[in-house]
Amino acid sequence: MKNFLKEFKEFAIKGNMIDIAIGVIIGGAFNKVVNVLVKEIFLPPLSLLTDGSNWSDRKWILREGVEVEGQAKIEEIAIGYGKLIEAGFDFLIIGFTVFLVVKFMNVLRARAQDPEDKAVSTPKEIEYLKKNTDLLERQVVLLEKIAQEQ
Repeated sequence: MKNFLKEFKEFAIKGNMIDIAIGVIIGGAFNKVVNVLVKEIFLPPLSLLTDGSNWSDRKWILREGVEVEGQAKIEEIAIGYGKLIEAGFDFLIIGFTVFLVVKFMNVLRARAQDPEDKAVSTPKEIEYLKKNTDLLERQVVLLEKIAQEQ
């Protein structure tokens, strides 16, 4: 039990738990933005194509429901394909947005890892690797000169 608690403490301190929590919180907020985009921006113009009906209400009725004196005696059975279309739009928007964010982050990462780019500070490890590479290249040139002279 003591080892288990020690492992959990190491896991939590490494930042994995915090990273996951931040991801969940940002994901929840991102979900709200996507829902608004789909339901309030993209679907209303599409509903004009279907005479103003709401996409999420679109369904293929397999059996009509029957009401007697205001109470449902037989439940309606229907395939709600409109919600599938709405979920498809959610997926496309999320996928496209994540693609754009990852693409932007990759551009920033590439700029940060380029030691020649002085506009962005390069991590120390990359700078050291670049210096080592330059030194090795100079050594190779010197060794080739020495070999040619002999």
